[in-house]
Amino acid sequence: MSNVNRRKFLLGSGMGLVGAASGLGSLVSSKAWAADTSGYKALVCIFLKGGMDHADTVLPHDQASYDQLEALRPNLMASYRGGPSETSRDISNLLELAPDNAADFGSRRFALAPQMPEMRDMFEAGDMAIIGNVGPLLAPTNRESFEARSVPLPKRLFSHNDQQSTWMSLNVEGTRVGWGGRFADAIIEADPTTNPLYVAVTTGGSDVFLAGEKGRQFAAAIGNFSRDLNITEIDYLLGGDNTRYDDARRLIQDFYQRTDFGHDNLMKRDFAKISADGVENVRNFAAAIAGTDLQFPDTLLGGQLKTVAETIAAAPTLGVSRQIFYVSLGGFDHHGTQVAGLPPLQRQISEAVAAFRQTMIDNGMWDRVTVFTGSDFGRTTIDNGDGTDHGWGAHHFVMGGAVNGKRIYGDLPPADTSLPVYTPTGGRLIPTLAIEQYAATLGRWFGLNESELNIALPNRAAFEMSDLGFL
Repeated sequence: MSNVNRRKFLLGSGMGLVGAASGLGSLVSSKAWAADTSGYKALVCIFLKGGMDHADTVLPHDQASYDQLEALRPNLMASYRGGPSETSRDISNLLELAPDNAADFGSRRFALAPQMPEMRDMFEAGDMAIIGNVGPLLAPTNRESFEARSVPLPKRLFSHNDQQSTWMSLNVEGTRVGWGGRFADAIIEADPTTNPLYVAVTTGGSDVFLAGEKGRQFAAAIGNFSRDLNITEIDYLLGGDNTRYDDARRLIQDFYQRTDFGHDNLMKRDFAKISADGVENVRNFAAAIAGTDLQFPDTLLGGQLKTVAETIAAAPTLGVSRQIFYVSLGGFDHHGTQVAGLPPLQRQISEAVAAFRQTMIDNGMWDRVTVFTGSDFGRTTIDNGDGTDHGWGAHHFVMGGAVNGKRIYGDLPPADTSLPVYTPTGGRLIPTLAIEQYAATLGRWFGLNESELNIALPNRAAFEMSDLGFL
């Protein structure tokens, strides 16, 4: 009998309680909505916390544009030259891209940071697209309207917590429903046969992105955690893996699952029921994904995507035809020492998504899964020394077998802060594509119809184009 440690126990028990709660708002189905739930599809959101520097990830590769960026980032570029050779941002060290729509950008050329060879290969194979300059907007905005405040602007720009929330829920911190959760709600409403417990699955914490009205996010422990739920918080006191204490562990587990405490207080009875259901939900989930032996990098993102891959493989057992996942990776707030902090994170992303892609291909699921990135914001185009400050718009990646890849959608503006796409200070990109446009393209592929998209993304009518064409 295998056992896990206290930290993993707490993750598992929290997972169970969240999973159990997800059933409470999902007991009644309605056919008022009609999302397409035929076949299987999954969306996987990789959220990069802290604000990833888009201009240090997708870089210019023609000399004129490169020189423009270097002129705005002389200290940062010098720091890279002083670091290890493999992290250098010298133009010869960058990974050139050959987009099919290169003509849209004239003589300008682009490349990825040298830590991302797997993602460059994915782009060249047509399995990845770059979406340029996405961010929160309430209406189309440029420098003139921003300065004059002649259009409504998102609240609390440049604040980490508020902009994370705005990316996930289209409003500032404190909002309780995310657009990923609304996508899940549409699926739960449309398909009475789906198991609402496992439609929205998080390995990245209980952020608002997957919070919905009908369902709740199921928090799955990550990596190589034990599939056996004979676990206790006092495992070490009971001898770790010593099987002589199996009976004691079983008694404690039975206690967690009891519902016959005889409480007169309704809240206590409800909590006991939720706790018992939670243990059962965790048991069912663990049993469904047991027996897999997937090869993923031993990193935080690798572990999370491994759990996502296992869950996708178990979808028939879990009783779902649509799933939306949330994974997260932090550490991108590089006001300084960016040369030391950013490249390892870029390498982690590239290696983890490459392993996920290969697993999906091996299982015949790559055409049914779309992976996309989000982040608090981009960074300032002007450096502050050996780092960058909080920005606004940013470039993002979409990956999958259904992606119309090897293309750049939207715009990757040149490093000329006099252009109307930049704020007057800091060289912050003003988004040219709204989150609603990005999300609507994903949601339509996922199976939501126009009415459902309007509910999930209530401000999308403010923008002329709600299908960006990358799926």
